[in-house]
Amino acid sequence: MPKPRIMIVGAHPDDCEFRCGGVSALWRGRGFDVGFVSLTNGQSGHHEQGGAVLVQRRMHEAHAAAGLIGAQCFILPLPDGHLEPTLENRLMLIRLIRSYAPDLILTNRPNDYHPDHRYTAQLVQDAAFSLTVPHIAAETTALRRVPVILYWWDYFQKPAPFQVDLAIDVDATFDTKIAMLDKHESQMYEWLPWLEGTLDQVPRDHRKRRAWLKEGYATIHTPSIADCCRAKLIERYGQTRGGNVREAEAFEMCEYGAKLDAAQLRRLFADM
Repeated sequence: MPKPRIMIVGAHPDDCEFRCGGVSALWRGRGFDVGFVSLTNGQSGHHEQGGAVLVQRRMHEAHAAAGLIGAQCFILPLPDGHLEPTLENRLMLIRLIRSYAPDLILTNRPNDYHPDHRYTAQLVQDAAFSLTVPHIAAETTALRRVPVILYWWDYFQKPAPFQVDLAIDVDATFDTKIAMLDKHESQMYEWLPWLEGTLDQVPRDHRKRRAWLKEGYATIHTPSIADCCRAKLIERYGQTRGGNVREAEAFEMCEYGAKLDAAQLRRLFADM
């Protein structure tokens, strides 16, 4: 059986690494194909730069981050902050998914603070069934079955809180995840600190900067994802290992995709 193909669909060029960087590194270590998709080009995500200059910078950052683990990187030519769940965008996503033919798609849940995130989830949901319909986007070959679709972790409570269906220990690849985020300099060390009012705290020294980034990640995730998913971690790994996981990534099943049954769970997440 061929190795599974994983497609991670985010709204912005750093979303995939931020939400799924650890498990992506685990998949690549097992020889799985992993594709990072950004539905927008990132042209608005900065307090000083913008337009074509920022797009080129963010594309370079995204490819460098994906390259650390040998993942593919796809960035669609849509401006961030302007994403809409239109038919045109849905067809664009259908064509991309069909060309990659993933076994598993990961994306946002539909309830999120950012409209680009919400519409990314909606576009994935709207595309799901049509992936198998030959006369929709007929210039591409329809898939024979809808892939498994999972939502990645979030803290939002309304209209419904995140339901933990699967939690994965990423302690072994967490430093790789931070290294990928470190490649997104325009975001991690400029734009996001500017938004948070901490730009003056960003270290100049690169080694100290990465440590600052790692500490900041932990601060954002308080309580940690691992603590929020402790019961699922113990269920999966046992009391000793599950009780001591520090960094985890967690997922909720999307009913628009194929069922994550026992066979799919073994194939996609074995030894993880």
